[in-house]
Amino acid sequence: MTVIYKRKRIHSKVAGGFFHFEEPKSRTHIYGYGHGDYVRLRDEFGNVWKGAAETLADESVRYTFRDANGNTITGLSDSEHSGILLRDSRGKSWRGFLD
Repeated sequence: MTVIYKRKRIHSKVAGGFFHFEEPKSRTHIYGYGHGDYVRLRDEFGNVWKGAAETLADESVRYTFRDANGNTITGLSDSEHSGILLRDSRGKSWRGFLD
């Protein structure tokens, strides 16, 4: 049987909702909301981090965030979106989840 057409995906599977991250050593938090191309986070110091979530070929998700000062935080989540690990430009790691 030959398939002439392929069904086009209308909705993306990029996770969205409420994000919560914590840096284990200093116990500082970053939290916010978003879905897909628009994710907005705020840290305890009032800095706003804007970014996006991009689904990769292996169904994992890559997150990239930038603040107004040019600092970046990037990271990955697994295919089940159970945990997210981010790392900033100073080498600090942020562990979090999507609710």
